[in-house]
Amino acid sequence: MPTSPSTEADAAVQGFPPAASGHARILILGSMPGVASLDAGQYYAHPRNAFWFIMAELLGLDARAPYAQRIAGANARGVALWDVVHRCVRPGSLDARIARDSVEPNDFAGFYARHPDLRVIGFNGGAAATLYQRHVAARVQAPAGARLCVLPSTSPAHAALRPEAKLAAWREALADALA
Repeated sequence: MPTSPSTEADAAVQGFPPAASGHARILILGSMPGVASLDAGQYYAHPRNAFWFIMAELLGLDARAPYAQRIAGANARGVALWDVVHRCVRPGSLDARIARDSVEPNDFAGFYARHPDLRVIGFNGGAAATLYQRHVAARVQAPAGARLCVLPSTSPAHAALRPEAKLAAWREALADALA
């Protein structure tokens, strides 16, 4: 069961299971859900996170639809969601606050075995890519032919790019796998 920290002292957090169908072609990896997402029990629940805006544009989803419907729509288009980190100590929502020695990565060997058709593994921001390189890449091989790419973070903390610029970058990076 996902947990969110209630105090600075109680900062251990655990993420969600993957939101994936058996025919996933694209895996979008975050680092660890933020407090708003953990509290809601939903990927990318923060109202200013651009993720669902981007998915709506790329996949033809309704960004305001109920969460289960958005997940089903993404899965139907071959998009899976997950995070690099299964459990860690992190007060608050910022990736920079993740205690480096507390990171327990998710079971990528198992996921990759169940999803051999992955064509793109997209990191939702540089922190997710760094965590993957540090805790997963040396131990687990991605499916043959899968391309790894770092996408601009959809987090509201990454305000250097407007949502429209993030969308353009995501569209370009994922175009071949969405075709």
